Amino acid sequence: MPERDPNPRDEAGYGWLYGPDDDATQVVGASSSYPPGGPGAYSAPPPQGPPNEPHQRPSDLPPMQYPDAAPPSQGGGGRGAGTRGGGRRWLRPGRIITLLLVAWLVFLIAVPVWAWGNIEKVDASPGGERPADQPGTTYLLVGSDSREGLTKEQRKELATGDAEGRRTDTIMMMHVGSGPTTLVSIPRDSIVPIPGHGRTKINAAFAYGGPKLLVETLENTTGVRIDDYVEIGFGGFVNMVDAVGGVEICPKKAIKDKDAGLKLAKGCQEVDGATALGYARSRHTYATQDLQRVQSQREVLGAIAGAVKSPSTFLNPFRYAGVVSSATGSLRIGGNVGPLSLGRFAWNLSGAMGGSGHNCTVPIADASVRWDKERALQLFEYIKTDKTDKITKAVCTKDGLPAS
Repeated sequence: MPERDPNPRDEAGYGWLYGPDDDATQVVGASSSYPPGGPGAYSAPPPQGPPNEPHQRPSDLPPMQYPDAAPPSQGGGGRGAGTRGGGRRWLRPGRIITLLLVAWLVFLIAVPVWAWGNIEKVDASPGGERPADQPGTTYLLVGSDSREGLTKEQRKELATGDAEGRRTDTIMMMHVGSGPTTLVSIPRDSIVPIPGHGRTKINAAFAYGGPKLLVETLENTTGVRIDDYVEIGFGGFVNMVDAVGGVEICPKKAIKDKDAGLKLAKGCQEVDGATALGYARSRHTYATQDLQRVQSQREVLGAIAGAVKSPSTFLNPFRYAGVVSSATGSLRIGGNVGPLSLGRFAWNLSGAMGGSGHNCTVPIADASVRWDKERALQLFEYIKTDKTDKITKAVCTKDGLPAS
């Protein structure tokens, strides 16, 4: 093979740099071996990788992959330790609000469930023949003068005396159905026939035979079937008023009643539990006595129910827990009354007093509390048939007397 003409550029010893081709230029470092010698000669580092593995040229390597986000920090611990945004996901405002709402809902449910175990159950269903089932639900609400749960100091402060047992200071029937809720007061001095005891005051039925005899007496007299029984004592009444921060009452005249421990000025005013109880019990300063007292009782119950339903009760955990515990602490209910029925009773009580329902006294003929038979039977017929939308002022007045 004929010898190649020497490249004139090799004369200076730089032929290795320019290569054998006059017109081509090679990339430095592209060759795996470099000729020695010459000033400024570069000596390549030894190839990396396992022994006997052919050295790869840069053009043979895969393209570098660049991450979209900054690399995780090298600080210690765990899968999410290096991801700053991961921990903040749980602290987003939406998640915090959701967690708080769930916790609040659990609290609102848990408190009544806990308090339910404190309610005393009684058998209020009389034996024998009773009115057939009727549409809607009719509750019997009894405010008893039970002193259970009151200390000697509290009895003195509330002017309740030391009488033992239970008597009925308040008797009301409330009907909840397809029409307006209707609340009817039964004056405790009403003369009615009590099974086994002749004709006498209706509150004697409770003293003689407790809830069963009172329910039986009312069903026989009115023809209305009593579905659920609710009774609250003095202590629960006072504590509920205090739990909601007091209620507003509006006496139409100044009241001074030593027996009820009461001294009030005329006009609307905010009162505490002890004063509200005295106001609901007072009757000696009124000419109509028991007829005025039942109106005061409905006024106070309506104020309590309205305060309990206010948003502040459900937004203030201390007030909410206080209302529930005070209401259940002195409460007795019929054995058939469930949580939903009791809640429905409490919710509708304010409706009857707030203008969306009827609140009245059983129709009477005169101030001696003799029932007006014709008007009374008409009122109870509307309740029995769940036609409370037809009730008029002719049969439903605040004092029970005929509308003038």
